[in-house]
Amino acid sequence: MASLDEIRQTRLEKLRLLTEKGINPYPINTKRDFSCEEAVNRFDELNDDRVIHMAGRILSMRSQGKIIFFDFDDGTGRLQAFLKKGDPTNEESFELFSEAFDIGDFVEIKGTLMLTKKNEKTILGEDVKMLSKSLRPLPEKWHGLSDVEERFRRRYLDIISNTEVKDRFIIRTKIISEIRRILDEAGYLEVETPVLQPIYGGASAEPFVTHHNSLDSDLYLRISDELYLKRLLGAGFPKVYEIARDFRNEGIDHTHNPEFTMLEFYEAYSNATNQREFVELMFKTLVKNIFGKLQIEWDGETIDLSSDFDIITYYDLLKRYAGIENPASLSIDDLKSKAKELGVSFAPNDSYYKIMDMVYKKTCRPKLVQPTFIIDYPKDYLPLAKNIEKSPGLVDAFQLVMGGTELVKAFSELNDPVDQRERFETQKKFMEEGDKEAQVLDEDFLEAMEYGIPPAGGVGIGIDRLVMLLTNVKNIKEVILFPTLKPKN
Repeated sequence: MASLDEIRQTRLEKLRLLTEKGINPYPINTKRDFSCEEAVNRFDELNDDRVIHMAGRILSMRSQGKIIFFDFDDGTGRLQAFLKKGDPTNEESFELFSEAFDIGDFVEIKGTLMLTKKNEKTILGEDVKMLSKSLRPLPEKWHGLSDVEERFRRRYLDIISNTEVKDRFIIRTKIISEIRRILDEAGYLEVETPVLQPIYGGASAEPFVTHHNSLDSDLYLRISDELYLKRLLGAGFPKVYEIARDFRNEGIDHTHNPEFTMLEFYEAYSNATNQREFVELMFKTLVKNIFGKLQIEWDGETIDLSSDFDIITYYDLLKRYAGIENPASLSIDDLKSKAKELGVSFAPNDSYYKIMDMVYKKTCRPKLVQPTFIIDYPKDYLPLAKNIEKSPGLVDAFQLVMGGTELVKAFSELNDPVDQRERFETQKKFMEEGDKEAQVLDEDFLEAMEYGIPPAGGVGIGIDRLVMLLTNVKNIKEVILFPTLKPKN
């Protein structure tokens, strides 16, 4: 078997052959009357001896003396082409194709549609023109690659070789388009907020930092767009949303990528309860319109969205699955002992609620396969959420979990600037104690709050995790076209 270098050298020689014959192997213009999809769908209409032009990439080739069959794909579908030496393919074109064309080349085919003896829809070629000469061979069988990460490093080959991968990213686009349609019809206004921010905020995460030379100041890639969207509520926009690229300087695993896509939307004069009802309706509408049913397959189980979603409090969840009978009054020492007992690792300077969150993620979250809303979180767990009036130690918030995956975080937005400042101060203490993910005090946002922000319900949805769930894959790299990877060298 020839090596890659040998194959590439042979193709370079074919490239020289084309140029020596005065043929541009990378021409500007392409004649293309119909896509493969159109040719297949309108075959009976177009199969009338008319001469047409089509184009695509050669994906397979079969030569039998004076005849050549090859399959080509233009991104809309595949079609077979048939070349017959001298009739109707002119001899020069046939010989050139035999000598200089390979699997992977992009070509233009001039010819007429026909049915083969096996009733295969085919274009009978009169002439084939080179559009783009490929110098490297396409992988014959993708599963033959020894390094699984090569699929992610060279996604373009992954998509060519695996129709399931291509279909998954088409579904991702449809999901995002459907989400936009739902929000637009509900009266939300799509907006854009800064990616480079002087102060990062809106979530508990460590940021990426960069430096602006002209301003001679550090800037941060946003970890969330929440604080800017809430400023817009104060500016008088009643409903806003953004589908944003966010960045968090954190570990990479099957559910985390440093660069990811978030949807956040906010409605003035609403609250967590109202938004919970809207989220349930949104998910049911989304799944129904994308898949035509309210059931999806996930990891060998069927998730059913047709019934009302379950609701459970955060503390009741810890009681049920972590065996913590008194989570609301557990001391930090008792919590650490319980965490060790459950096999939960934590750092010495981790905060009380960070350790409790790790206990939840290990013991509770994996058990929630069917759609479940978790409500009533501890105050310090969500420092931007509003207190429950009759339970001041809790905030009016919810998360939606399906398939053991957190998909949604939402709450009644805190709009009391005095309370917000106190919570920022508490977060500042966490940071001074070593918690790099604690939220920072944002004076500009507090000033905006002092001018007044209406009561509101805000929702954040992780698009990548949602696509993972709806396409039944367990690795976030499978739903991001070009995921962040460790440098190859």
